[in-house]
Amino acid sequence: MLESLTLLLACQLVGEVAVAYFAIPVPGPVVGMVLLFLGLCIRRGVPAPLQQTANGLLSNLSLLFVPAGTGVLLHVALIREALLPIGVSLVLSTLVAVAVTALAMVGFEKLAGRKGPDAP
Repeated sequence: MLESLTLLLACQLVGEVAVAYFAIPVPGPVVGMVLLFLGLCIRRGVPAPLQQTANGLLSNLSLLFVPAGTGVLLHVALIREALLPIGVSLVLSTLVAVAVTALAMVGFEKLAGRKGPDAP
């Protein structure tokens, strides 16, 4: 388990260093995750210890949201001041995400040669 955690943290570190060195406008952990994914693709599978460690982390994922929730409660006054812009942006971004998802689904169905439910 320690080796698997070391691998995960090393990928994150390499991602952070790459972002800092090359000034990539993407978070370091995302770059590290892509590097880990590429390494697993080259290896053609996930080693059992890494899978066990990942499953352990995923089963306790809700604990990682406690600090974020605490931060939200800590800054509730700031959130209250910006409630209207936050609410509008949440609603608009949700509508845009739904619309883009629907358009992508229609496009992929056309690409695959399938017809939608209202087609003859």
